[in-house]
Amino acid sequence: MILTILLNSKNKTYLLMLLLATMAELFISAACIAQNCPPNIDFETGTFDGWTCYTGFTKAVGDKNVIDLTNQYGPVPDHHTMYTSGSGQLDPFGLFPVNCPNGSLHSIKLGSTEAGAKAEGISYNFTIPPDQNLFSLIFHYAVVIEAPIHKTNEQPRMEIEVKDVTNDSIIKCASFSFTAIGTSLPGFEASSRTDTTDVLFKNWSAVTVDLSGNAGKTIRLFFKTADCTFSEHFGYAYIDVSSDCSASFKAPIYCADDSNVTLTAPYGYAAYTWFDSAQTTVLGNQQVLTLAPPPLSGTVLAVKLEPYDGFGCKNVLFARLKNTLSLTADAGPDRLSCNFKTVPIGASAKQGLSYSWSPASGLSNPGIANPLVNTSSTTAYILTVKNSGGGCKTSDTVVVQSSIIDTSLEVTGRAGLCLQPGESLLLKTQPTQTIQWFKDQVAVNGAAGTTYQVRDAGVYQAMLTNAQGCSVSTEQKNIQIKKLPSGMTYPDAYAIDNLPVQLHARKIGASVLWQPGTNLNNPYSFDPVYKGTNRQLYTVEILTIEGCIIIDTQLVKTVKAVVIYVPNAFTPNGDGNNDLLSPVLRGIQTLSYFKIFNRLGQLIFESAANKSSWDGTFNGVRLRTQAVVWLLQCIGADGVLYNRKGSTILLR
Repeated sequence: MILTILLNSKNKTYLLMLLLATMAELFISAACIAQNCPPNIDFETGTFDGWTCYTGFTKAVGDKNVIDLTNQYGPVPDHHTMYTSGSGQLDPFGLFPVNCPNGSLHSIKLGSTEAGAKAEGISYNFTIPPDQNLFSLIFHYAVVIEAPIHKTNEQPRMEIEVKDVTNDSIIKCASFSFTAIGTSLPGFEASSRTDTTDVLFKNWSAVTVDLSGNAGKTIRLFFKTADCTFSEHFGYAYIDVSSDCSASFKAPIYCADDSNVTLTAPYGYAAYTWFDSAQTTVLGNQQVLTLAPPPLSGTVLAVKLEPYDGFGCKNVLFARLKNTLSLTADAGPDRLSCNFKTVPIGASAKQGLSYSWSPASGLSNPGIANPLVNTSSTTAYILTVKNSGGGCKTSDTVVVQSSIIDTSLEVTGRAGLCLQPGESLLLKTQPTQTIQWFKDQVAVNGAAGTTYQVRDAGVYQAMLTNAQGCSVSTEQKNIQIKKLPSGMTYPDAYAIDNLPVQLHARKIGASVLWQPGTNLNNPYSFDPVYKGTNRQLYTVEILTIEGCIIIDTQLVKTVKAVVIYVPNAFTPNGDGNNDLLSPVLRGIQTLSYFKIFNRLGQLIFESAANKSSWDGTFNGVRLRTQAVVWLLQCIGADGVLYNRKGSTILLR
């Protein structure tokens, strides 16, 4: 349909504004229909599907740099790296995020810090649909390159090429090359690191490629990185492509009662100019534009993007504002806090909304969407949510129920027990709905009462559950039950009449008592001295630190004089009779040594123990029948040093 309007001169200005506004409306409406980009051009599948990956080498040929690449039919580790958002990982030189801050899920890294005159590439070919005359791409890049003192054609570099394959022509405003020295580097900074050659980096920047009017044509994106040609210095880059292929950008919807509305243009450009839809009135000159009060719903605004000089294409994007936003506060499900345990409330935050909780007591932060709660009493918390412009106010309530279980554990009896008749230890907890006792982190079958009788050593605790559904563990009790060594009878001790001899009890307890105390200098000593003329049997009571008693016995025999005797033969054949060669000592205080030599004079056994025995072996080998010579030295109970020697026959 053709509409003809005849206007006089004074209406020409109005007609022009109406026409431009109408064209913008039509443009943005068409753009909104054509927002589908080629599949995975934005890496959002987390793969390199649709992209061609290359590796190769770089070299200086004359005054030019030549990058020679070979198709690898897939990504090459350390040359084509995929990053997923949320890791918080930063570039080690520029300290900027490795993931593009455009809100996408995935970005890639092309190249690495491993120099070697290596080069990398990645390309994507796509055909603009024949019915899609409005088509625009925004790609983002960040660059890190060393800056050696080389010629320009020898420098590390990044190259970006956008090509109209159908017409075999380069789209110049979107195609450019970076080197460290020899070219203008808008937006570059020097790395603060001092452990390498000077490194320059450029934080994430954006390039808009307006491909409108190229319906049906094939376009190629080609990104390349290369080290220096001397194999000593690296160059690499980060790349991402936006998911919107229209001439518009997403404008926020806002509330009908908002006091203001904020629009944010794609970041990474040198300059921004905001206009009304007719592009006749300038509204702002920053990336972010705030309008107060908001314009009428349906208003179309335009933003002109100016790239850094020589590194991108100029473009104008449009956005339609709508006041159709409605909010629903989400305080989350009711929560149960057991024994003051911190619990979360609320839900995930949404961009552009403000959050406020009441009351603020017990909250980690009452001004966020999902605070943590630590409260000692049941409390109802009210969440109020508003849009950033102050409108769409809405509320929701969550109840945090506080439930307390007494987790104390009472011990009746000693914590350290002896395995003796009549002894017991009882653990007791407070009554609750269900109780389960554990020993060493393992549930004890059938142990579900308020008390538990301990019979074995271990770490004990109980799991308590109340009617509200709280389950908590009691404190742990480490129960040590002492397994006593058996009582023993010491070897007979021999004393010379009325001469002192020292006795010895096992030092396995805290104290000792010799009974009776007859002829002892101190019956409470582990090493008392005996002096007497009569044979005496002693009971040795050893008290452990746990209060347990061990009973040993010691027989003391008296002799008139020192007796030293070594048998003249023994038969170490394992029959249990006369298998050991042992000196018989009576009235001896200390054995200095008992030595045995073979017929060659070689020492084959030596001991200084009062109860010394030789089994007829040398270095683990059983000796054949032979005569051996022995030497013995000891100190008698009378204080005299005695030396003896002799020979003994070893019989097999």
